[in-house]
Amino acid sequence: MGILRDIWRIRSYLIVMVTPVLLLPLLLLSDRQETKCAYVVLLSAIYWITEALPIAVTSLLPVVVFPIIGLMSASATSSAYINDTSMLFIGGLILAAAIEHWNIHKRIALRVLILVGSDPARLLLGMMLPTWFLSMWINNTATAAMMVPISHAVMEQFREVQQETRSSRTVQKECWDNDAVELTDDECRLRNGYRELPGSYNDDDKEDDEDDIIEPTNDDGMSNPPELVRLGKALSLSVAYAANIGGVATLTGSFPNIIMKGQTDLLYERFHATSPVTYGSFLLYGLPIAVCGLVFLWLWFYILFLWRRNNRGTDQNAKKKIKAMLQQEYNDMGTMTFGELAVIGHLLVLAVLWITRDLGGSGGWGFLFPNGLVSDSTPAILISISLCFFPSQFPEIFCCNKADQPYVSRPLLPWKVAEKNLPWGVILLVGGGFAIAKGSEESGLSEWLADRLIVFSELEPWIMNMILCFIMALATEVTSNTAISTLMMPILSQLAFRLGVNPLYYMLPSAIAISFAFMLPVATPPNAVVFTYGYVRVVDMMTAGFVMNIVGVLILVLVTETIGTSVYDFHTLPAVFNISLSPNETAQGT
Repeated sequence: MGILRDIWRIRSYLIVMVTPVLLLPLLLLSDRQETKCAYVVLLSAIYWITEALPIAVTSLLPVVVFPIIGLMSASATSSAYINDTSMLFIGGLILAAAIEHWNIHKRIALRVLILVGSDPARLLLGMMLPTWFLSMWINNTATAAMMVPISHAVMEQFREVQQETRSSRTVQKECWDNDAVELTDDECRLRNGYRELPGSYNDDDKEDDEDDIIEPTNDDGMSNPPELVRLGKALSLSVAYAANIGGVATLTGSFPNIIMKGQTDLLYERFHATSPVTYGSFLLYGLPIAVCGLVFLWLWFYILFLWRRNNRGTDQNAKKKIKAMLQQEYNDMGTMTFGELAVIGHLLVLAVLWITRDLGGSGGWGFLFPNGLVSDSTPAILISISLCFFPSQFPEIFCCNKADQPYVSRPLLPWKVAEKNLPWGVILLVGGGFAIAKGSEESGLSEWLADRLIVFSELEPWIMNMILCFIMALATEVTSNTAISTLMMPILSQLAFRLGVNPLYYMLPSAIAISFAFMLPVATPPNAVVFTYGYVRVVDMMTAGFVMNIVGVLILVLVTETIGTSVYDFHTLPAVFNISLSPNETAQGT
């Protein structure tokens, strides 16, 4: 046992050193380009899944391994790390850093919670709405990390009221059992069983709550009533799930969406065409999925956690305390400053520029420039530059300088703050995915894998699409969503070619399905964040997440067949593709 324990302690070192050796037969027994690329893909996949190396560091492997095995040159590999999609991603991250720097996300969240009220059902919706909306623009992990403490503070208010209620019941019982004290009905109420005290529950309630096996305890050792336990689970899980759902609405909302965008751009470039996947077109497709997902999430959680139980243990005193706590938190932030308004203005301007660049081929400011000169990354970087020099205070100069003091100009987002808050590791991860995808295409590995999947050619396209979405949703539960999207996007595009299907028909829904990680804490960072607070067990996440995964994919397929088809014409193979030739052959022949 001691030897096994020591091996487990050094497992990361063993995986890093042994895996390349175990995979060597791929290189020694065959000199085909597909086999060489498979060696790198398998090596990266094992490192990604086991996290023996940091995920971002693993993404740098192609820069070293591709040239050594003769697959791609170092310059060609390195050039894949930064492209137009990467710049779009960086621009979105800089804007997100500005929003977080000015605490605008917290102000929005508190304001929504105050407006919806403190009734449990409305409170649940109040947790979901800002999380869902903010995850469209900033990292879903950061959104969850900001919202979970708010939900924890709300639960603390419920817990305090519950403790006060129990203390009140104890005092009443003591004075009620003391024969030396003359009591009135108003002072001690009726005996137990004749009238239910605030926050209590009778035997019938206990029978309804037999499914709650574990009841977390307070700091004083008293167990929480089942309705409070359920509410804690609902609020915690709602934050994680709403963050995952909101991210599917926009191109910059999730890493799989960004990777899919980069892969579609590369695909169309090989045929000397422009990808129809723009910020505006994807919003038309992704937003309805996110809206339907949010509505179902609230209904499902209401049935699972609050139905017929939402008023127990949540008396008016608790609601007033919660509302006062939220209002105090909001008041402590003070009035909105010039800097906050300026950041919000930048966000609105960027959203308008993204949406209006290409209005479905019928217009937009992008048509003012020659074809292909501007893209969604252009306004993203423009706004990022503006954030780094736009003043955070109204310039008190000339006639506005009433205090006659020197004006010190500070930008909305100092570069040191942006540099510190940008997730550089994720940028490398996305770039590494582009490099591996480029290697898979040039080596023919994607075509080889697609040929193995040709057995599904007899299925109806929408059935095949649904199967792929379920596979993606299942795979992302046990591995990084960025890693699985990096590996699968090139394969899906080649599979579509083999089946004579529009590649976007498989790539876009699969990218969104990869974000449907609801069942395990390790599936996505928001799940892990809420799991650490102790309200949720793995079985709770699996119970709620299983239904969300199933219904989420069904919603995705339904929207794909209706709204998605009207936006992208999924069921028509674009004329730029020649399915009689492979993409490489077609590109060489043009």
